Amino acid sequence: MNTPRPPRCTLSLPIFVPSLLFIVALLAVCSLAPESAARFFGDGQHWIAEHFSWFYVLVVGMFLILLLVLAFSSYGSIRLGPDDARPEFSFTSWLAMLFAAGMGIGLMYFGVGEPMTHFVSPPQATSLTPGAAREAMVTTFFHWGFHAWAIYAIVGLVLAYFGFRYNLPLTIRSGLYPIFKEKIYGPLGHTVDVFALVGTIFGIATTLGYGVLQLSAGIARLTGMDTSGDLFRFGLIGVVIALAGLSAVTGLDKGVKRLSELNLFLAIVLLLFVLVAGPTQYLLGALSENIGNYVSSLTQLTFRTFTYSEPNQAGWFGNWTLLYWAWWISWSPFVGLFIARISRGRTLREFILGVLFVPTAFNLLWMTIFGNAAIWASQQEGGQALIDSVGNVDTLLFNFFDLLPGADITSALAVILISVFFVTSADSGAFVIDNIATQGKERSPIWQRLFWALLLGVTAGTLMATGGLAALQSMTLIAALPFAFIIVLLCLGLVRGLIADKEHSARRLSPATDFWNGKQWRTRMDHLLRPSSEKEARNFLGEIALPALTALCSEFNARGLTSRVVQDDPEQCHLLVPQEGRRDFCYGVRIEARPAPAFNPLEATHNHDPEARIFEPITFFADGRAGYDIQYLTRDELSADVLRQYERYLMLSQDEKQDLLSGAPEHTQPEAGA
Repeated sequence: MNTPRPPRCTLSLPIFVPSLLFIVALLAVCSLAPESAARFFGDGQHWIAEHFSWFYVLVVGMFLILLLVLAFSSYGSIRLGPDDARPEFSFTSWLAMLFAAGMGIGLMYFGVGEPMTHFVSPPQATSLTPGAAREAMVTTFFHWGFHAWAIYAIVGLVLAYFGFRYNLPLTIRSGLYPIFKEKIYGPLGHTVDVFALVGTIFGIATTLGYGVLQLSAGIARLTGMDTSGDLFRFGLIGVVIALAGLSAVTGLDKGVKRLSELNLFLAIVLLLFVLVAGPTQYLLGALSENIGNYVSSLTQLTFRTFTYSEPNQAGWFGNWTLLYWAWWISWSPFVGLFIARISRGRTLREFILGVLFVPTAFNLLWMTIFGNAAIWASQQEGGQALIDSVGNVDTLLFNFFDLLPGADITSALAVILISVFFVTSADSGAFVIDNIATQGKERSPIWQRLFWALLLGVTAGTLMATGGLAALQSMTLIAALPFAFIIVLLCLGLVRGLIADKEHSARRLSPATDFWNGKQWRTRMDHLLRPSSEKEARNFLGEIALPALTALCSEFNARGLTSRVVQDDPEQCHLLVPQEGRRDFCYGVRIEARPAPAFNPLEATHNHDPEARIFEPITFFADGRAGYDIQYLTRDELSADVLRQYERYLMLSQDEKQDLLSGAPEHTQPEAGA
């Protein structure tokens, strides 16, 4: 069967046009008035650091606390999808993908760069002392540990929860539904997605900027070329974007998957080499002590704002911690969408603990092996050159390799690794940006991915040419601020959704036996001892379910509420009550086949047929709950069960009673079992 061609364009104009106009206008200003733009970026970063440092600190700490509370509460058992959903990937495969998600250009750029920078210029300790080394590693752990992944996890959890459990679009705005209801489909929702798109572009552009600088330094180290000019860096960006476009053409599953697998392999090879070639015993001991120091100081680090410190320490805070929090926030739609897509069927507890601990563990291992090895090497013979080059973070990794055996080989391997990271960041970043710009449409034309990849390259190149890496960092800090407020609202929406889900599951979603009056006990016994045949299940569908739903439909319509009964399959039917601006109400019944039980007391003397099947009429809904067997209900009992589910639907939507009297245009029929 031929696969249908994707539409020519799937962009949502209310999102695409404002985002593009803002980015193009900003880049034009940077190109025409670079000095004024540089001053604006610097002043903006200073203003945010001065007035909103407390906000960044509190919300990031709140994200981590909220996730831990959810994980260890009764909400942790809720699934990201229907109650009967099971994960699409094995636990090992899922952990491996989370492991890969923890990798990126940032680890290559800052693996040596950040620990060495803090070792030479610590915020509080004395430079180049054991205390400075300890503080350097604790600070690096803090920036790359639980807090970074708490930001990613909260966005990914919102996307997965509302996308898979309630079948809302896999977009940021869906998480605001419990607060704003149908308004998320109008200008409010478009504004949210615009902020998410712009913030993601500048966050990824900043990462590409790091990659360009380090890749240029690596090529210079290997070839002796002068790679410091803008022309060379523009060419480098062009080559990487072209490769990202080639990857996009091959498809996400093939292109990014293969490159990601190569990434992971090369990273592990490099990691093991440094561990073995470096001071192995010292690094293993440092890992243990680093973890202990990090965990013991976690509370103090979480809420540290340097309010009672010297001005230079407050400046360090703005240039490091605040910038990191803004960087992670701007990347959260990118990473959040990835981890959401691979987590359907997981419980909240599995999701939260997996996302918080698995990538964090790898990040901490990477930072210890590279960071502590560099600190150790700087104290050995010839290590002064590494200390002297701390001001140029772009070259630090390659200067560190010079102090280990096989420097040319490891430097070449690092250049390859950075290049592959560069390509995958641009390719997958373009995919996520396109997802935001299309409101979660899954099938988009290739040219849209290519367009976003090109825009990422142009953005990174323009900002680097007009203001350097500082301009990219400042723009990330500025663009992330409004999205930080949006994530706070997403947390509120998630909590409201979970509370409603849990309450109504406990109080109003017990099996259909709530409405079984016991009069049909003989029929019930018959079903237990002699499972239904396909013919009997079809008879139930035609003689009980369909008439009950039809009668309810007539009553709804008579009371002014538009509804309809749909039966486009002889094995299922459903009652649909369309609602404008939110998910439709759906109560359906379908026939499901499952293996017959291996033991039947009436057939104990006969051999069990492993191919035997029993057929049951099972309910399905428009949200993420598991259906249940209703084959022993009468027509009136089934009608009562439908009304119970409709009452739950109204309560979850927090609609007022007068909404029952308002008609609504018809929506697209939901998929069976949605």
